[in-house]
Amino acid sequence: MSTAVKIQQIACYLHYIMKFRYHYFILFTATLFLLLTLSCSTKEKPEVSSEHIKVALRSVGHQLLLLENDSTSLVKPIEQINATTYKLSFERSFQIDPEVLNATIDNVFKSKLNIHNYLVEVVDCTSNEVAYSYVTTAFNDEDIVPCSGRVLPNDCYTILVILTETSAKTSSTKTIIFYILVTLVLTFLVLVFYSKYASYKREQQEEQNTNYIGHFKFYPDQLILVKEAEEIQLSNKECELLALFVAKPNEVIKREELTKKVWEDNGVVVGRSLDTYISKLRKKLASDASIQLINVHGVGYKLVTN
Repeated sequence: MSTAVKIQQIACYLHYIMKFRYHYFILFTATLFLLLTLSCSTKEKPEVSSEHIKVALRSVGHQLLLLENDSTSLVKPIEQINATTYKLSFERSFQIDPEVLNATIDNVFKSKLNIHNYLVEVVDCTSNEVAYSYVTTAFNDEDIVPCSGRVLPNDCYTILVILTETSAKTSSTKTIIFYILVTLVLTFLVLVFYSKYASYKREQQEEQNTNYIGHFKFYPDQLILVKEAEEIQLSNKECELLALFVAKPNEVIKREELTKKVWEDNGVVVGRSLDTYISKLRKKLASDASIQLINVHGVGYKLVTN
């Protein structure tokens, strides 16, 4: 078998191997991105200490008093009622605007402490009844302010801030979902880019490996002949024979050379196999009158192209 034919057979096998390698590459890329993003996103956010929360609530109390033009009254020490509840109390009575209270607490807790899930209750010191309350969650950044526009009258109030148990979990879940979505988008973009690139490289390779025989395109690596929209499948022997003729167009190739390169080098007894395959090739090339596979009596065969 000639070196050219061997190269063409190797190209056939490489073509199928590349198909599988392409899919493995995409699977590997997607898995790698997913593992990396999940490993980053599942790192727990550092917990906010109770001392930080107390300092934040003192800041809230100070800002509320300043809005009342009071820069002298004291904010009493913050009490931690339990693991999730904190109490903010004041030295004097004052009025509370719900919108101002919401904005002040949200600014400190959401922006500075990154805490998004909590319940706020304004309790009347005398009756110990809840005069006003609202809840905020990470799922609803635009909180609805109850009693908007209705200012609580001047009185003694304490403010309870109750952290909900889902604060850290909700934030972590949203982060995981975000990174998974980013992973999927990036994987899709990689898939599209690699698909386009692989298609471009494949077309270039096919163009380089394409042989033109009359009106046919001969793809030895794919074992096919193409004429317009018609695709004709070739056997391995037909492909090897045709490759020899294409390499020497309009030249007589002796029978001995054909049989040796296609059969005898592989230890196969030829017999009438050559004539049989030549007949098959003629039938497959018959639709193009510009090419002929001619028998040169007593010598061999010649591929004539016009």
